Amino acid sequence: MQRITADHPHPLFDTAATRRIETAAAAALPPHALMQRAGRAVAQLAQALAPHARRIWIACGPGNNGGDGLEAAVHLQRSGYAVAVTWLGQPDRCPPDARAAWQRAQAAGLDRSTTPPAALGPQDLCIDALLGLGASSAPQPNPRTPDARLLACLQALRHSPATVLAVDLPSGLDADTGQFAPGLEPEASPPPTAGPRHTLSLLTLKPGLFTAAGRDAAGTVWLDVLDAAATEAPSAWLQGPPAPQHRAHASHKGSYGDVAIVGGEGLAARGMGMTGAALLAASAALHSGAGRVMVCLMDDEHPAAASALPELMLRRFDALALAELSVVCGCGGGQAVVPRLPAVLARSARLVLDADALNAVAADAALQSLLTARAAQGLPTVITPHPLEAARLLGTTTAVVQADRLAAARALALRFGCVVVLKGSGTVVAAPDGAASLNPTGNALLATGGTGDVLAGMVGAGLARGLGAMAAARAAVYRHGLAADVWPAGAPLTAGALARRVGG
Repeated sequence: MQRITADHPHPLFDTAATRRIETAAAAALPPHALMQRAGRAVAQLAQALAPHARRIWIACGPGNNGGDGLEAAVHLQRSGYAVAVTWLGQPDRCPPDARAAWQRAQAAGLDRSTTPPAALGPQDLCIDALLGLGASSAPQPNPRTPDARLLACLQALRHSPATVLAVDLPSGLDADTGQFAPGLEPEASPPPTAGPRHTLSLLTLKPGLFTAAGRDAAGTVWLDVLDAAATEAPSAWLQGPPAPQHRAHASHKGSYGDVAIVGGEGLAARGMGMTGAALLAASAALHSGAGRVMVCLMDDEHPAAASALPELMLRRFDALALAELSVVCGCGGGQAVVPRLPAVLARSARLVLDADALNAVAADAALQSLLTARAAQGLPTVITPHPLEAARLLGTTTAVVQADRLAAARALALRFGCVVVLKGSGTVVAAPDGAASLNPTGNALLATGGTGDVLAGMVGAGLARGLGAMAAARAAVYRHGLAADVWPAGAPLTAGALARRVGG
């Protein structure tokens, strides 16, 4: 068993792959042995998380996830804990493994309650064994209708001050998308008295634990493969840290490439100055190790703010040698960036498209053709949309994008032939060949204006230093999130401060 951290990469397996791994593992073992292993693993982690629990309540659903909980209950009672079980199954209607687990629980004389117990305290433990993969495998588009007892158990789990350990998945969470099944969604904000949350993923790690609502719901994630070897190729990866950046003594600024930032609409155009976005991207590129950083703002009146970073080189657009540069285009570009986009798309040696550049591409078929043509020419491109920008590019809605973030990122990468960074909780990085990773770093401190511009500048610096598009995107996303994770407690995170800290 291991606690999942951001220290190294981990393979992720979707529901279909996990089901196949489960079937193969069970076939190689005596009847019911795999579930017994799962129950033992749950009990071991439960004792480690709440060694002094006065009471342990285990909410068990009608399927095999509930069977895992019943097996855990037997082990915990034998270890001397006061265990209460709420089982929503029926012996004549549940799967064979779960029926055997129920018979073992009955033989052990477990206390069966029909309702969640009252008066659990912070030192106690709840085990969520209601659904597991059940929510992911429910028939679509009409998912299983939850009954009142299930909803009551979920409500009790989500409001309990006790530590909660979810078996395989928090109940209701889709293993592939990180979204909750209709009717099983938690409240927007957890109750302030809710206890710590943990999830023990069994056999495989599931993508849904690390993106969308899954990151908040799962809490600390653990993995026990139950001594079963994975027989499938991973569906995606949980990203690990990038390789350290080493700079040879015998090097110079030309060794680390040139970045040009094209963006920053001035006040003169529409009375909506956005030069700060371009300067933030430039600062991030500079502090992320680019050899030289040039800034091409969208008007002729370069703001005095640019002088705060004298290392930046101001350029007119016609003075940029695009075919030699890593270009970051769109940050604060407004409408003024649109006339620059045909040249940027056609000629940039390496390109990062963000913000207003993406909105312009989404609205113009000719620009879309120029973007897709870059792949045929072997020109690396990274696009960095947030969910609304991704929806515009795909001609759909934000809700559809967020409903399956991995699928949306892969669709964008395939459609435009580029690497996609779909920002959000559990940022997805996807390539045209279907390769995808979920980023484990980052938190809500990044929910402030300008942090996306910082990320775009970081990706541009990686491309300038010679990284491939996928490697540059992954490294930037990881370091961007890590900077927020180690941000000093109580200190406000601003994009300007973030840009100065992201090097490494």
